Amino acid sequence: MEKKILFVVSSHDKKGNTGESTGYYLGEVSHAWEVLKNDYTIDFVSPKGGTPPVDGFDLSDPVNKEFWEDAVYHNKISNSMKPSEVNPSEYVAIYYAGGHGAMWDFADNEAIAKIATKIYENNGIVGAVCHGPAGLVNIKLSNGNYLVDGKKINAFTNEEEVAVKLEKVVPFALETKLIERGANFEKSGLWQPHVTVDQRVITGQNPQSAKGVGEAILKELKSLEK
Repeated sequence: MEKKILFVVSSHDKKGNTGESTGYYLGEVSHAWEVLKNDYTIDFVSPKGGTPPVDGFDLSDPVNKEFWEDAVYHNKISNSMKPSEVNPSEYVAIYYAGGHGAMWDFADNEAIAKIATKIYENNGIVGAVCHGPAGLVNIKLSNGNYLVDGKKINAFTNEEEVAVKLEKVVPFALETKLIERGANFEKSGLWQPHVTVDQRVITGQNPQSAKGVGEAILKELKSLEK
């Protein structure tokens, strides 16, 4: 059976009322993709489906360039699935890529949260990086508990949000919300790579952590396959 991982990317293209564009962050997709693509087929879902807006579009990064110029994957992400088109039983992991867009359309997307719950409760992995953990804040398990409750979790920090001057623009403070949900929040200094693994939930702090999250997902999947 084909081994597949579901990447979640934002459909939201504006940073509040600032007039600045956003979307999913290209490097947070590409650097995890590069680590996982040889062992797993990767599919893409976004809240609205179709062509998601891209942020951090930097093709001087060779990994970004490789992803963007890969005809198969360029087509896949440009035609992302709607949540209703996803069969959770096909996936061994779900990975929420960040980008500020995620702060507006991940947390309240019940359809994607249900997909993640099914993957996780089928002994799969839930991964997320940077603002991607916004998708984790409202995931509930069958027992009624929040997914992050009691687990070590990592995400874009309140200090990093202040550093990019968007702490008053985003609809909520991601670090604060995860702590409210019972997460044991871990963090490093600004822009330092930080990856946290706890009970099949793998989270990273910022764009610099995307490759590390991909590597941790790969390692965890290999151990589950034994």
